Amino acid sequence: MCTKEALLLALCLAFASRVYALPSFQETRDSYKKSDAILLDRHGQVLHELRIDPLGRRLDWTSIKNISPALVKAVVHSEDRRFFEHAGVDWIALGSALLKNIFSNSPRGASTITMQLASLLEAELKPKNHRKTMGQKWKQIKTARQIEKRWTKDEILEAYLNLVTFRGELQGISSAARGLFDKEPSGLDDAESFVLAALLHSPNAPAEKVTKSACMLAGSLRAGTSCDEIKRLAEKRLAGTYVIRQSIVLAPHVAYKLLAKNTAISDRLREYPSALPRESAHSPIFHQGSKTANVVSTLDRELQRFAAETLRRQLAEVKFRNVNDGAVLVVENSTGQVLAYVSGTGDESKARYVDAVQARRQAGSTLKPFLYAIAFEKGILTAASLMQDSPLEIPTVSGIYKPENYESAYKGMVSARTALASSLNVPAVRTLSLVGTDTFVQRLRQLGFEQLERADYYGPSLALGSTDVSLWELVNAYRTLANNGLWSEMHLTLQRKTGDRRRLFSEEVAFLVSDILSDREARSATFSLENPLATRHRSSVKTGTSKDMRDNWCIGYTEKYTVGVWVGNFSGEPMWNVSGITGAAPVWLGIMDYLHRGIPGTIPAPPAGVVAARVEFPYGIDPARKEWFISGTEPLHKSEASAPISPAGISARARIIHPVDETIIALDPDIPEEFQRMFFEAETGNGHYQWVLDDQPLGGADKHVSWKPLQGKHLLSLTDERMAVVDSVRFEVRGGIQQFLQPQLLESATPR
Repeated sequence: MCTKEALLLALCLAFASRVYALPSFQETRDSYKKSDAILLDRHGQVLHELRIDPLGRRLDWTSIKNISPALVKAVVHSEDRRFFEHAGVDWIALGSALLKNIFSNSPRGASTITMQLASLLEAELKPKNHRKTMGQKWKQIKTARQIEKRWTKDEILEAYLNLVTFRGELQGISSAARGLFDKEPSGLDDAESFVLAALLHSPNAPAEKVTKSACMLAGSLRAGTSCDEIKRLAEKRLAGTYVIRQSIVLAPHVAYKLLAKNTAISDRLREYPSALPRESAHSPIFHQGSKTANVVSTLDRELQRFAAETLRRQLAEVKFRNVNDGAVLVVENSTGQVLAYVSGTGDESKARYVDAVQARRQAGSTLKPFLYAIAFEKGILTAASLMQDSPLEIPTVSGIYKPENYESAYKGMVSARTALASSLNVPAVRTLSLVGTDTFVQRLRQLGFEQLERADYYGPSLALGSTDVSLWELVNAYRTLANNGLWSEMHLTLQRKTGDRRRLFSEEVAFLVSDILSDREARSATFSLENPLATRHRSSVKTGTSKDMRDNWCIGYTEKYTVGVWVGNFSGEPMWNVSGITGAAPVWLGIMDYLHRGIPGTIPAPPAGVVAARVEFPYGIDPARKEWFISGTEPLHKSEASAPISPAGISARARIIHPVDETIIALDPDIPEEFQRMFFEAETGNGHYQWVLDDQPLGGADKHVSWKPLQGKHLLSLTDERMAVVDSVRFEVRGGIQQFLQPQLLESATPR
């Protein structure tokens, strides 16, 4: 037990301690840091609040004017009854406590609210081993007296209630009120105020002890609140875990990407890796204020809110078809700035932590525009080239591959314009055989599709989107077409970047594909004239539906914006009878109309390398029309109905019959080489065509040609009199049966 002499000696030694530089009230308020960081939109409006400090929960600083008078009264009565009379130290209470501590085994404190505030402001005044030393106590007294000289009583109360810990990690009255009672501090009633005041003595005490203290406080204040009411409240609010609902939750995944990059918090979070989301490749701009770290994004809050609500409404309408999840991405074409990033439906989703914008799903028909773009670029096809949409069987190592259209019906002979706009599958597979899978995969990688397999992994199904892609990748690829073939990165911050910009398609090719994707009449063969793809302004758009209806896409663009929508299920479950028109397209249409409200539609001028020519089609395949051509591919003379020739010189009936594309041939070691032959066969009609194998002419195609097979990959082409390629196939000759049995992806998407 201490003696009076020992106590007096400790007090004398404490007089020699230095006086701390005391911050002003305004400095204290300005240095306050929330545990949440704020994501701002491009106009400085709040988009999202995200907790970034795992060590404590602190919300907004609350002015004393916005704190319930009932709470202020309860706290003052509980902690410091003579608060408004003393000058920082209650000498009466302190003397009484000293005597009891000397002559009693039950120590008691006498810290005023101002003294407690001093401990909150000065780290060196925090108790060691749960008790302050006498030196710390004296320093606390001196600091409290300094505070009282410079601060008003209201400022002291305000700072104390914002800095003190109420329970667990709940620091400050705002987090305590919202965390325990889901209220703002101004709305606290008497019972809630008594419970919070009681927590200041023992922040982590069980509900029974808190109830006892709160009831004693209510009785001391002669309040009308019954102890039973306080008990029910304490048991309900203190028994379980607390939840603080975020006031603004509009862009959770963008907040994770950008706010986690804040260098001011990264050191503090380094020991808590689970609290950090996957970092973004983008560098945010931080407004390093003293109160919190604000990040300015490229998003537009009103557009973000509208896109999220449009998606939610559409998902509610098709929920009976087992559609539960979706995503929306809106980008400004010229800058690459992302204006809306809706990565799910938030709390309504069963997997709200999944970022649906970055998640990889089967592409479906969304890759077809890039396939046709390559064919136009190489002069293999033009928009007026005639193609056969009819049953097709392709032998593969796993059997016969049979691509089918979405409706399991065929259109017969169609133009390339109709084939692309109406998303016909068989013509797309035929186009891939002309372009080559290697070429297609290489171009897709250049467009930003990162996680692609080798070309021989896919086979002919790649034409129908049998690879996995993300909405982020798809939108930027379509934005490349919108930007006349020029590719650049997209970004989520306003910081100007001089990143890589490269040309992937010529202006002429980009114009041609965009024109086809905007053609309502060409699209009507599959989608009819009236559908959600028909906007009031000129737009180019493509839908896609993956195998078994697991994913549904709608990606399109105008001169100013590119919008992409995905709907489906995070679980991977198939939807029930949902196409691009009924699933994603209504969301796309609503957002496009919102973006272009009040903006007159414009028709882009064709680039200098594009010419127009009139084309007539035989047998009513397509109505006669003016068609766009890349200069040099336009028809040399008016097409004749009896022998229609496409502008690229491709006869409607000329094609390779044998071998079919992607055939793999195994040499038999038991048969002498001189007896092993391969035959080429073509359907040429009345035309004169030539065989070309690996750029070497083999002679006329009007009869069967035999060829001694050589191991390796080969390209067989059928050319017309002008040496223009009419049809081509790729095949491979292997040396043994083991090579022949290598697995290959043959799953077909059934996109629209």
